[in-house]
Parts: sequence; C-alpha cells; structure tokens
Amino acid sequence: MYDLAAIGAWVEFAVRWLHVVTAIAWIGSSFYFIALDLGLNRNVPGPADGEEWQVHGGGFYHIQKYLVAPAQMPEHLVWFKWESYATWLSGFALLWLVYYLGADFYLVDPAVADLPAWGAIAISLASLGLGWLIYDFLCKSKFGDDNTRLMIGLYVILVGLAWFYTHVFTGRAALLHLGAFTATIMSANVFFIIMPNQRIVVDDLKAGRVPDAKYGKIAKQRSTHNNYLTLPVIFMMLSNHYPLAFSTEYTWIIASLVFLMGVTIRHFFNTMHSKKGMPYWTWLLTALIFLLVMFLSTAPLWRDAPEDEAAIPAGLEHFAQAEGYEDVHDIVLGRCSMCHAAEPFYDGILWAPKGVRLDSESQILRNARAIYLQAGLGHAMPPANVSFIEEEERQAIRDWYEAATRG
Repeated sequence: MYDLAAIGAWVEFAVRWLHVVTAIAWIGSSFYFIALDLGLNRNVPGPADGEEWQVHGGGFYHIQKYLVAPAQMPEHLVWFKWESYATWLSGFALLWLVYYLGADFYLVDPAVADLPAWGAIAISLASLGLGWLIYDFLCKSKFGDDNTRLMIGLYVILVGLAWFYTHVFTGRAALLHLGAFTATIMSANVFFIIMPNQRIVVDDLKAGRVPDAKYGKIAKQRSTHNNYLTLPVIFMMLSNHYPLAFSTEYTWIIASLVFLMGVTIRHFFNTMHSKKGMPYWTWLLTALIFLLVMFLSTAPLWRDAPEDEAAIPAGLEHFAQAEGYEDVHDIVLGRCSMCHAAEPFYDGILWAPKGVRLDSESQILRNARAIYLQAGLGHAMPPANVSFIEEEERQAIRDWYEAATRG
C-alpha cells in the first residue's frame, strides 16, 4: 500500500538521485576547468593568456584562455552556473526531507543535546547562513589578502564547526551538516562572487570599457577554495552510510582530518596538471592520515547506555502507544537485535550495521520508520531473511506503523 511513508521514501530517492547527478556535473566541470587552467601553454603569441590542444571522442579541440576577455564579445558565450545551483537546491531539499521532517529520528539525539525539533532545525539553518557571512567577510577583509593565511583560517573555522555540530546533533547529522555547510560556501561563491564578477567583465566589454583584472582575481580565489573543498564534501555526503565515520567520540577529529586529505589529494593533481612534477609524497601523507582516521574509528562505537536508555524519546510516544507495539517490540528483538545491538552475537557482525541498534525500546522507537520500510513494507531486512521473519510478522509491523501514524 502506497502510504505517506512509501511515497516519502520514493520522493527522497528521487531528490537524492537528482542531487548526485547534478553534483557529478558540477564537480566534473569544476575539476576540468581547474586542470585546464593549470595545464595551459602560456608561451603563445597574441592576446590569449594561454592555449591547450585536447582530443576527446574522436575530435580535436583548440582551447584558448583570455585573462580578462577577448577584444570582442563572442556571439555565443556558455556560462557554467546551473550545475552548482541545482546541486545546492537539491541538497537543501534533501536536508529538509531527511533531517528536518525526520528530526526526531535523524537530527536530534537527547544524549547529545536535548533540543526540540524546531530548535535543532533553527540551529541548522542559522549555521549555514552565518557560516557563509563569516567566510565571505574574511575573504573580503585584509585577512583574506594572503591566500595561505585565509586557507588556514578557513580550516580553523571548519574544525571548530565540526566540534560544534558533534555536540549539537546526532553523529550522522553532524557530518552531513559539515558537508552542507561547506557546499553552501562553494555554491554561494558561484552565486554571489564568481558569476557577478564575470557579469561585470562582460558588461564592461559590451560598453567598450577595459575590464578591471581584479574581478578575475577575486573569482579565481573563490574557485580555488571550491577546488580544495570538493573532496571533503563528497566524503561528508557519503559518511551517513558508514557509522565508523560518524558514531565515535572522535567524529569531529575524523572530519578535521578528512579536510586535510582533501588538500593533499588536490595538491597532487593540481601540481601534476600545472606540469610541476608528480609529488608522490602527498599520497603517502594521505595514506597516513587515512590510517589515523581508521584508528580513531575503532574507538567503541557506542558509549555505555545511560540509565534512561529505555525511556521513550520525546515526540515518539504515539509509536509506543499504538496498537500492536508490544508484538512488534518482541518481533524486532527476536528477529533483528542479534545484529542490531551494542554487542552483536551474529557470526561475522562486529558492530551494528549502519550504526542502527534495535536492542532497546528507545532504539526501536527511534527507528520506527526504517523498520516499517525495510522489514514491513519491504523485505530488505533481515538480509536474505536469515532470521526467518514470517509474513505475519511483517504484517504486524505494517499494522503497527499505520496505527501509529493514522490521523
């Protein structure tokens, strides 16, 4: 039966698909132009700043770059902007669908900060907007005149924000928000800085004025920031599938190290594309940092359960009061908790898959929607039905969830 939960899951899937597709387009064009710019042959006659010959798809391409603009405005000018805008908009829609509408499940953890859903959402929105304002202020201030100093300052802000998010939201939401914060900076760079500066240059050219080279310099600075932030953003977006990344007490340190790996990896490719050699030491450093991340992730995934572990989470009382809950509680404990527990006892399972525990009333209620979608409406859980859950038990899960969400 296609109820709201099923429709919501498909809407989420569709938006996530759109987000991935647009992100591929944005990141692909970004990486291409960075590599192109670094690899241009600058020793060319004429007004062009550099040129490059490339071959792809059976054809040859002759590409030229003008530092400010060509002598005359070309009739057809391609702007690269919608990839960025569509990626941010679809990502923000996904943030609403998963973390705002499902705040009681995915955003708020009373053991971290006992916030009302609206309060957590307000913190989320404020942090994204305020973060951009602080970053933009630093870039435009005297502090931003030194690119190296600015990058270090940005890193300090990201580390501080990683610590803040992990002390406000669930671990999963913390890393996701750190990625959303970074992606907001990147997309805002395109919308508020790079594109307006390019429009100024185009307008000057159309009016017969010589464009000021400072606009290109400013856009270049922001584009470079985007280049170094891209890989960490991808890591943060993928992290929600890997509890080892988000469910330990060292989550904020792991996130901080990921940003360093983004720098080391991009430094290798940027150096290679600019024909300045192959700094293989960056791969060794990246591997060492990743090993440190792995080491930190092996800390206990879950702290000792607090005394009120069995308490019913605020906002989810209706699931505990719905008809059939006692039966579903026993079904989940009998069919699911051998894997989804603080200390799984199913062979080969060392920790709760996806960080999801179903060994207490609190955890079962927190994961009510996932239980319904994956074990009630669908047959994804248990995998290969290893615990032999019966169809009558799946029906009981469906009846319970529908009773809890009805009216």
